[in-house]
Amino acid sequence: MNYQVNQNVLTIYLSGRIDSVNAESVSAEITEILSGNPHTEVVLNAEELQYISSAGLRVILKLRKNDPNLSIVGASSEVYDIFDMTGFTEMIHIEKAYRKMSVEGCPVLGQGSNGIVYRYDPEIVVKVYRNPDAIDDIKRERELARKALVLGIPTAIPFDVVKVDDRYASVFELLNARSFSSLIRENPNDADKYIDMFCDLLLQIHGTEVQPTDMPDMKQTAINWVKFLHDQLPAESYEKLLKLVTEVPERHTMIHGDYHTNNVEMQNGEVLLIDMDTLSWGHPIFELASMFLGFVGFSELDPEVVMKFLRLDRETAGYIFHRTLQRYLGTDDEARIQEVEDKARIVGYARLMRRTIRRESDTEAGQRMIEHCRERLIDLLSRVDTLDF
Repeated sequence: MNYQVNQNVLTIYLSGRIDSVNAESVSAEITEILSGNPHTEVVLNAEELQYISSAGLRVILKLRKNDPNLSIVGASSEVYDIFDMTGFTEMIHIEKAYRKMSVEGCPVLGQGSNGIVYRYDPEIVVKVYRNPDAIDDIKRERELARKALVLGIPTAIPFDVVKVDDRYASVFELLNARSFSSLIRENPNDADKYIDMFCDLLLQIHGTEVQPTDMPDMKQTAINWVKFLHDQLPAESYEKLLKLVTEVPERHTMIHGDYHTNNVEMQNGEVLLIDMDTLSWGHPIFELASMFLGFVGFSELDPEVVMKFLRLDRETAGYIFHRTLQRYLGTDDEARIQEVEDKARIVGYARLMRRTIRRESDTEAGQRMIEHCRERLIDLLSRVDTLDF
C-alpha cells in the first residue's frame, strides 16, 4: 500500500479489492502507516480501488473513528455508488472520480455568471462551471431541474458530471437542439413566432406554484442587493428602494432567474428550458428585472456586450424584450408596458450596480456603469411607488 505525506496531510492509496478475505490485513497495514507518519489529516485515494465490501466499509469506519476529518477522493462510479447506498457519503467527504472531456474548438452556445455552455457534438451539450469547487452547485442545479420537471416544466437534466481541465462540468443530452438566440438570428422573418413561444414558456413557468422550501426566495436575494447599496445612493433614494423591494407581495411563483434566449432551446419541435441553477420563487418582477438586464441593461453603454452575450444586435435584443412584455401583459398599451418595464428597471439597475461595484469598480468602464445605474435609479425612484403589477 503506497502513501505520502504532504504538509501534514497523509494520503493513502488504495487499490484492487477490500473484502472479507483481506480486510483484516488492510486494516493492520493502514494502522502501521498511521502510527509511523505524524499527520493532521488523512485522505484515502480510491482511484485504483475496484471494489469494497461491508468488511472493507468497517475498516473505513474504524479509521474515521480515530481520524474524524478523514476524506476519500477519486472513487469510481461503482465504488462511489457503494458508499452512497450505504450512507457513507453522508458521514464522510467522498469525491467521485470524474472522466475528463475537452471542449477545445467547441462552439459556445451561451455563457453567464456561473458557467459557459458548449455544443460538444450534435447530441451533447456541456456546461463548464467557473467555480473550481462547483460540485455542490452542480448537485443543487440537478435537484432544482428535477423538481421543475416534476412540476411540468420542460427541461434537460444532466446525466453526467465530468472534468474539463481543472473545472467541473455537467453533460446534457440535447439532440440537435438550437437556442432561440440562434433561431431568431438565422430566421429574422420568423422572430415574432419564436418570441411568442419564448413568452409562452415564461408564462408557463410563472403559472407554476412551488413550495418555498424547495427553492431559494428571490425576494430575499433582491433585498440583499439593495442593502449592499446603502452607501452608494442618496439616503432618500436608498430608503425608498429598500421599501419598494421589501413591500413586493409574496408569491410562490416559480422564477427561472436567468431567462433569456440562450437558455431556451428548440429540440425536435419541443421548447426546453436549460441552466436551472438560478431557479427560485417569488414575484415575477424579479424575473422581468433579470430579463431587462440580459436584453437591454448590460449593453446600454456598450452595444457589443449583448452581441457577445446573446450574439444578437442591440436593436433585436431590445425588440425581443419589448414584444415579450407586450405578450406577457396581454396589451398593446405602450403606457402600461413602460410602467411595468420601469419597475423591472429599478430592480435590474440595483442588481447591476451592485455587480459592477463588486467586479469592476477599479475600471473606467465600471465607474461609468455605476454612475449610469445611480442616475437611472434616482430618476425612476422619484416616479415609481410600487413594484407590484
